[in-house]
Amino acid sequence: MTSLRNIVVVGANVAGLGAVTSLRSGGYDRRLTLVGDEPRLPYNRPPLSKDVLAGTATPESTALIQPDRVDRLELELELDTRANALDLREQTVEVDGHRLPFDGLVIATGTSPRRLPELERVAGVHTLRTLDDAVAIRDALEHAHRLVIVGAGFIGAEVASTAHSRGLDVTIVELARDPLAQPLGPEIGKVCASLHAEHGVELRCGVTVAAVEGVDRVERVVLSDGSTLETDLVLVAVGVRPNTDWLEGSGLEVRNGVVCDASLNTGHPAVYAAGDVARWHNELFGQEMRVEHWTNAGEQGVHAAENLLAGREAVTPFLGVNYVWSDQYGMRIQFAGVVADDVEIVDGSVDERRLLAWYRAGGMLVGAVGIDSPKLVARSRRLIKQRATWTEALDALAA
Repeated sequence: MTSLRNIVVVGANVAGLGAVTSLRSGGYDRRLTLVGDEPRLPYNRPPLSKDVLAGTATPESTALIQPDRVDRLELELELDTRANALDLREQTVEVDGHRLPFDGLVIATGTSPRRLPELERVAGVHTLRTLDDAVAIRDALEHAHRLVIVGAGFIGAEVASTAHSRGLDVTIVELARDPLAQPLGPEIGKVCASLHAEHGVELRCGVTVAAVEGVDRVERVVLSDGSTLETDLVLVAVGVRPNTDWLEGSGLEVRNGVVCDASLNTGHPAVYAAGDVARWHNELFGQEMRVEHWTNAGEQGVHAAENLLAGREAVTPFLGVNYVWSDQYGMRIQFAGVVADDVEIVDGSVDERRLLAWYRAGGMLVGAVGIDSPKLVARSRRLIKQRATWTEALDALAA
């Protein structure tokens, strides 16, 4: 750590905040710069699709850090500033108008929403990633009666739930056969589909939006099967792409994210990555992963900073358990681990709308999903982290 005199963290988000706070708590007392492309300090993103859209939380309440704490951390802030290039030979980050030298770097630039260019020629089509996005959609919901959501992932489902609670007529358009089939598997996806149906949210699966129609703003969408949906508002929630364009030509390996080893190191001894942008080898599951979940991002920011301070001879692997939660229609859905073809409900039932399902692979418990079962999910997370066998996990559940 004595050789580190100038650390730059690119990404003023939960991963970046985890990194800078961990650096200071770990004893680093030299120059520390936090770069962010938004004009504000790091804030909490999970409420954006729920409480902020519902109007039950103010934008200001999402702040993760207050200015006085920034002062105590002695951060040099480069907000409303975009990283444009990385020079590993000179060890500099090029930002708007100047270069930042470093001898330690944490890349935490996150992701941006995927867009559908054919849907953006008229007003009333939105994506949701930033606080400004959430405020714009919240204001639009005040005057809308019908909402079409393109994409039935976590963001789409949460916005559907929120908009439904505000009295809007909501339709979700999803190309896959079931909502959330990719992150949770088709069996649990069918359960999620039934939640939408029970609350009067129409789910159109197996199709996508081909075009929007309207004069000054969106009035209807045309689906790929030729049918149309009248609407006042459209949300495009078809996933995200890692913010890695600025790393082109840097020498780092970029493949749907910044490729890292198990310790989150990028291949350059002074450079680590964390959060949604990091693709690392997760030794817990024996596979390469890039995770777009809030909890993972914060934990990785801390871990990357600890390894940067420790030096290459003392790094430890990041064993992320891949935990995420989603609030929909008054229920909490939680997931941890990875999906496998072998899935079994081990507590509760679909009819109860309270359940715990486990995923099994090679005789091991590798994943868990719960609906309104927070204590059981917490126990499952520990068992997954401990690499419990299926039999050991069942014994622990029964104890």
